[in-house]
Amino acid sequence: MDQHEHGPLAGFTVGVTAARRADELIALLRRRGAAVVHGPALRIVPLADDTELLTATKEIIGNTPDVVVATTAIGFRGWVEAAEGWGYGTELLDALRGVELLARGPKVKGAVRAAGLTESWSPSSESMAEVLDRLLAEGVAGRRIALQLHGEPLPGFVEALTAAGASVVGVPVYRWMPPEDLGPLDRLIDAVVAGSVDAVAFTSAPAAASLFARAAERGVRERVVEALRHETLAVCVGPVTALPLQGEGIPTYQPERFRLGPLVQLLCTELPARSRVLPVAGHRVEIRGHAVLVDGALRPVPPAGMALLGLLARRPGWVVSRADLLRALPGAGRDEHAVETAMARLRASLGTPKLIQTVVKRGYRLSLDPLAEDGEGGGG
Repeated sequence: MDQHEHGPLAGFTVGVTAARRADELIALLRRRGAAVVHGPALRIVPLADDTELLTATKEIIGNTPDVVVATTAIGFRGWVEAAEGWGYGTELLDALRGVELLARGPKVKGAVRAAGLTESWSPSSESMAEVLDRLLAEGVAGRRIALQLHGEPLPGFVEALTAAGASVVGVPVYRWMPPEDLGPLDRLIDAVVAGSVDAVAFTSAPAAASLFARAAERGVRERVVEALRHETLAVCVGPVTALPLQGEGIPTYQPERFRLGPLVQLLCTELPARSRVLPVAGHRVEIRGHAVLVDGALRPVPPAGMALLGLLARRPGWVVSRADLLRALPGAGRDEHAVETAMARLRASLGTPKLIQTVVKRGYRLSLDPLAEDGEGGGG
């Protein structure tokens, strides 16, 4: 396969649920050849004008906590900017200079330093669980801890600190809301149900939860869950993002480094590994999501053709009846002529008509090379 010409994700379709940094993720995917279905599952509502954030900021300035936990770079920057807008920027930064400041990961650490502050500690894993373990190991009884919230609640985190004797102050910098336009998310859900996306990339736990909630509103939640369990690859940027999916029994894949680049690289490895490669009529045929590589040449195939080719490839070398192929065609009805029409278009798309052999009065078969056919144990 000519990966350089087409990209490792050529012929695959990836769903993207992100709102924040979606353009960056989509560009990375398309640069590697993927088709993208973007259905933002959330929108971020900044709380710069929110009295709740203003109240929390004043409380921290007036009664400096012992520890401040910064959880996201965008959230920490937003908090400082909001305080500056209210005229409390200098006072907030002065208050934060005198506390134990924990930054969850390198990006948050960068935001802390950009504000002229220095973090006391940052976990290499970017895990809130590691932050919690450190705090509990230090001992938190009688200490006030300010927690910059990052959209979704952190009940387990807060409860563990409270149970250990800490007083926790939440700093709600922004919150997640459903998207104003649900159309793109509905189209992504429809694509998952129809099996027309090969993978869905998740970059936040709230996005996964929001996708399931919207699917439930439309009465297709179980079908979405089943597709992600068995057909569609669920790739998550990290273990926190994976939790809502794992709670549904969905297998998830995560890069070792919790970044968009490694997430895309993981897709570049996992999706091609799932494609079917067959030696057919002297050619190397690799069947992908919405296209076929024939001797390295990318051949886009319409959905009806992919449905027929998929069934033929599941029984390589064997004759598949027109009746069976008709059942595989999406919305074909009962007319076997639809199979002939779709087959003609499939052959034209592949550019090599001899890949699929017509067996008179019986059906069609992939012209599997003889040695491979012996290995399959089948025949026409």
